Amino acid sequence: MEKRIELERRGRSPSKIEDLNLDNCKSASVIGLSEDWSGLRNLSLINVGLTSLKSFPRLPSLEKLELSDNWISGGLEALTCLPKLMYLNLSGNKITSIDTLKPLKSISTLVNLDLFNCDVVNEEDYRNKVFDLIPSLVYLDGFDKEGNELDDEDDDEDAAGNNRVDGEDEEEDIDDEEDDDDDDDEDEDDEDDEGEDEEDVPLDAIYKNYDPRGDGDYEATEDGEEEDEDLDEEEEEQTVEANTNNCVDADNEGGGGRGKKRKHEGEEDQ
Repeated sequence: MEKRIELERRGRSPSKIEDLNLDNCKSASVIGLSEDWSGLRNLSLINVGLTSLKSFPRLPSLEKLELSDNWISGGLEALTCLPKLMYLNLSGNKITSIDTLKPLKSISTLVNLDLFNCDVVNEEDYRNKVFDLIPSLVYLDGFDKEGNELDDEDDDEDAAGNNRVDGEDEEEDIDDEEDDDDDDDEDEDDEDDEGEDEEDVPLDAIYKNYDPRGDGDYEATEDGEEEDEDLDEEEEEQTVEANTNNCVDADNEGGGGRGKKRKHEGEEDQ
């Protein structure tokens, strides 16, 4: 078993390992495990050949222990050093009497016990006796007191909800609230993005189909432009007329002078 444990470690620190499978490694007792495995939560020792649980190590975080198909007939007091144990599988062992199970009543966290294929199941009123013996027990051999079958292995954790630390539940609630807040923030960001998309409409798209002839402002501007054009034309006409009059006056003045000169020359000749 020690070699198997070392192999399963894979160079990791024992305190960092949560799951350990030692199925089918032959050993009459548990050796190679110690309190150094303080983070271990799941331990499987199926078909190992265990005949005794003597010197079982104190594992403060262990919640699930698989001991099925071994040769265990007693000595269950060795498991009372597991303060968080919720699931214990002793099916296929050599347990023959209810009295052998008495040490388990001191494990207040135990909610799921499996004794299938043990001789004790043939004892009269076996189920009621076991439930009475272990007050914390919810499931026995896969069924509760009312005969309802356990759906899956996760149900034993749900049944042990009352045994969990309140702080853990509060932390989960806080995490859920934070997730909801994150979702709300994402929704607001999406709405802001949609608003920005609507505002960023190109100008060419706005004026692409624009017809100024149907716009009242355009018509008013057009009328004003026509009035300006009429004023410009009147000014041009007045300018042309003034220029014409000036030219006529100049011709008249020039022609009168020449006539007087010719008349004066004629008088001298006489």
